[in-house]
Amino acid sequence: MPTYFLKYTNLTINKNIKQKIAKTITKIHKKNTGANSFFAQVLFEKNNSKNHFMGGKLVKTSELFIFGNIRGGRTSKVKQNMIIEFRNEVSKILRISRDKVWIYLADLHYNQMMEYGEILPKAGKEKEWLNSLSKSLKKKLKKIGY
Repeated sequence: MPTYFLKYTNLTINKNIKQKIAKTITKIHKKNTGANSFFAQVLFEKNNSKNHFMGGKLVKTSELFIFGNIRGGRTSKVKQNMIIEFRNEVSKILRISRDKVWIYLADLHYNQMMEYGEILPKAGKEKEWLNSLSKSLKKKLKKIGY
């Protein structure tokens, strides 16, 4: 359900750090929303340092942008808690100041999302949705961690 795109400039993020960040984002999302871990996707993309501008000027500092597409229905308080936790934890992992972390969360309507070949359920209806899945898909999701 949630997909988090992390775009970064003037940072070197190795495989171990990416995994730590992905686990942290997944944990924070699950804690705040109750969604199963196997839904969370975290994708990393390094910006070419010559392709990132702010105010029309080339960015020379380290910057991280987290764009999260999440299923709608969460309260503003839940989303604000997630944003603050993402900022705090990811800035610690990367050893960058909090002002170098930009975060945007966007709500997507549940019936306009498909994952694992199925239209997603309304928030709070995950159990019924999971029960309706094929045995082979349930087996796959258990391997991922539901």
